[in-house]
Amino acid sequence: MTVLGRPRRSCLAVPGSSTKMLGKAQGLPADQVFLDLEDAVAPLAKADARKNVVAALTEGDWAGKTRAVRVNDLTTQWTYRDVVDVVEGVGPHLDCVMLPKVRDASHVRWLDLTLGQIERTLGLEAGRIGIEVQIEDAAGLAHVDEIAAASSRVETIIFGPADFMASIGMRSLAVGGLIPGYPGDPYHYVLMRLLVAARTHDLQAIDGPYLQIRDVAGFREAATRSAALGFDGKWVLHPDQIEAANEVYAPTQADYDHAELILDAYAYATSEAGGRVGAVLLGDEMIDEASRKMALVVSAKGRAAGMTRTSAFTPPEG
Repeated sequence: MTVLGRPRRSCLAVPGSSTKMLGKAQGLPADQVFLDLEDAVAPLAKADARKNVVAALTEGDWAGKTRAVRVNDLTTQWTYRDVVDVVEGVGPHLDCVMLPKVRDASHVRWLDLTLGQIERTLGLEAGRIGIEVQIEDAAGLAHVDEIAAASSRVETIIFGPADFMASIGMRSLAVGGLIPGYPGDPYHYVLMRLLVAARTHDLQAIDGPYLQIRDVAGFREAATRSAALGFDGKWVLHPDQIEAANEVYAPTQADYDHAELILDAYAYATSEAGGRVGAVLLGDEMIDEASRKMALVVSAKGRAAGMTRTSAFTPPEG
């Protein structure tokens, strides 16, 4: 696995209809901000929201953040105008377009072709604008492998829990949390299915929102479950959730230090100076090539989060 990509521990949703929130979001410590034209914007406000988004991206200060826009899904009359107006309006001030409710690969191919035409029109580098796909129903999950492979622009697969729950008839209104009376995590299969598809195609996997925005402890619990599986980040709907997401989706300092030690120790052991050994003890732990691969994952996440190591490897004497 070589997944790195843009940092996306915290992916902040901002309604495109709110100029106040568009302004405030620029100063928040989220890794990614996506300006929403879909569910967070009423039908009669969508045209004005496009203008707000263009102004915010071209005039605002988004330094250090991945900039994305969520357009409306392809079953609506708004999608093409969202893509054309926003991407032509912002030019180079956009990193990704997020496409919701993706049900099959044809949705991604449409967006890929449209973005390519706009890039040529504007003189932008071909393929510079990425695509984030949101899986929100049973059909999307069933076709997730072909969706993930539909375009080289695809960077992330995102779980959309609320619409997904409705699509399969799940008897709960608790979006993002566990269901009382169910003995386990009802989203475990879905999350693993999305994660496997993402990693097969070297993409990031992003968990969806936790709607109880004041329940930071509940958010942290939900984030911890998907982070343990290997997810790269999670949507945040409120500033109070950002710090928890940034912490949960980065390794602990102890794990990061240990990962870097494994990489150094294994590199030394397999070198001429270290005796060209394929398996070696690091303290009381036996490490080998598989250990190196696991350590690379933790190390990459730590480096992406800006962590610095607090210990150093010392080659054994003699």
